[in-house]
Amino acid sequence: MNDTIKERIQTLRAWMKQTGIEAFIIPSTDPHLSEYVAPHWQSREWISGFTGSAGTVVVTENEAGLWTDSRYFLQAAQQLEGTDIDLYKEMLPETPSIPAFLSEQLKKGQSVGIDGKVFATDAARSLQKELENNGITLKCTADPMEQIWDGRPEMPQAPAFIHDTKYAGRTCAEKLEAIRAEMKKAKADSLLLSALDEIAWTLNLRGSDVHCNPVVVSYLLIGENEAHYFINSQKVTPEVAAHLHEAGVSLHTYQEIESYLAQLPAENLMLEPGKTNYAVRSAIPQQCRVIEAPSPVALLKAVRNEQEIAGLRQAMQRDGVALVKFLKWLEEAVPQGHETEISIDRKLHELRAAQPLYMGESFDTIAGYGAHAAIVHYEATPETDIPLEPHGFLLLDSGAQYLDGTTDITRTIALGPLTDEEKTDYTLILKGHIDLAMAVFPEGTRGAQLDVLARMPIWQHRMNFLHGTGHGVGHFLNVHEGPQSIRMNENPVTLRPGMVTSNEPGVYKAGSHGIRTENLVLTVPAGEGLFGRYLKFETVTLCPICTRGIVRDLLTPAEIDWLNQYHRTVYEQLSPSLDEDERLWLEKACKAI
Repeated sequence: MNDTIKERIQTLRAWMKQTGIEAFIIPSTDPHLSEYVAPHWQSREWISGFTGSAGTVVVTENEAGLWTDSRYFLQAAQQLEGTDIDLYKEMLPETPSIPAFLSEQLKKGQSVGIDGKVFATDAARSLQKELENNGITLKCTADPMEQIWDGRPEMPQAPAFIHDTKYAGRTCAEKLEAIRAEMKKAKADSLLLSALDEIAWTLNLRGSDVHCNPVVVSYLLIGENEAHYFINSQKVTPEVAAHLHEAGVSLHTYQEIESYLAQLPAENLMLEPGKTNYAVRSAIPQQCRVIEAPSPVALLKAVRNEQEIAGLRQAMQRDGVALVKFLKWLEEAVPQGHETEISIDRKLHELRAAQPLYMGESFDTIAGYGAHAAIVHYEATPETDIPLEPHGFLLLDSGAQYLDGTTDITRTIALGPLTDEEKTDYTLILKGHIDLAMAVFPEGTRGAQLDVLARMPIWQHRMNFLHGTGHGVGHFLNVHEGPQSIRMNENPVTLRPGMVTSNEPGVYKAGSHGIRTENLVLTVPAGEGLFGRYLKFETVTLCPICTRGIVRDLLTPAEIDWLNQYHRTVYEQLSPSLDEDERLWLEKACKAI
């Protein structure tokens, strides 16, 4: 494989020379700036062999590098070995930015190429500015993969389908009305949506274009009285066509988006530059006044309506039942010595798939035993798969898509005896998880202001994790969504009632173990107080937290009370749907500490 990667890099270099550029940048995204992309747009993976979801490859005449974040440091190092692609670890002080790297590698007057369809407008502009400061030109080129990628997968063609209002809570027409009200506030005549989750939510449509993410590759232009949907025609069933027609949405081919925008009359067009690719943005004529602002859809989508919240609770209950069945089976199966990381993933999938309204996994399961758990986004393969043994930790991060909700949960499970270090690390992560779960905060609080609650227990022991503590989760949509987050990086979006966010601190020690505990939390009112209203989190995930690794003395009485109350809730909610043996197992798993 390594020789194949080297050949692909050389083929790209030949194309670069022919095109008249000295460097080329390949991000992980698609024309919609998606985190997870259809196989057709997995160009970064094809050119590098690195399979993680986040990373950027830069190729010059003599050098090649991959920039990725801490989730993938270990994985990327392994997958890049022998490819002649260097690993650049983002967020570390010694790691140069991509513009700094290019400025060092290239001479004044030379140029860097990008495919403008897979670069966000603001990212392309920032890159252009930094390069120009060093006398280097940024050029938008054709997609080189069209020429050099033999056997490139076709664009996804599966049909879209309607997400019923009984699960969505609001009709497509009602959502368009709400969006238009926000457009009016911004003095916008039209709104361009490129983000696939925002489009799917707006139109109450779902699809299978992206693995685990039920979205449809398309664009949507919303006007004051009409809307225009750009989608390949074979994806539109008669039912979907009638659904869209009823909502006043007209159909155009996917490829028409740039030519349609180029003919727009002079009007106020709203778009989010971080979610709109540079090629599409460049197609908008000069006579249009472009209002560059955050998409109003992101916030409308993030604040769940009552029907969505009710559906989520039901989805969590069914998911919890599947997880309890799995954990009981796991406890009995591991001592037999026949289970591996891959086999338990299959078993969990089987139990979830038996639940009503199940539509698939929300992401590929991370099942990492022992040292593999230290690889934050580890994915077991036939080459890396190892048997589970009755000692140490198994980290299991998984989730499901149901018609009425999306789940995402991580449990670190003691399979047998643990070291003192493992127990201490496990308890400190649990402390951080609980401290964030118990938070009460004034209305207007941002996620960055709460992030410290989850990190303080491990900071005090000179440990940290470099991924975010919490991300938004969609409603039968993408498992990673915004606009809210809980992380060290500043994010101006405040936490609001109805938002669903993950709570997932972790610690990862290369070659030894990794620990993460994750539940989803719903932001809810906490009553009036001094200087206004207060909010809190309601934990909606229902699954026992392993107590075998807890050092009780490291927990405060309040933390112990939270854990015991959580386990009482888990037992009450799940036990009616279990058989007698499963109830007895759950009762033991939820026993007060």
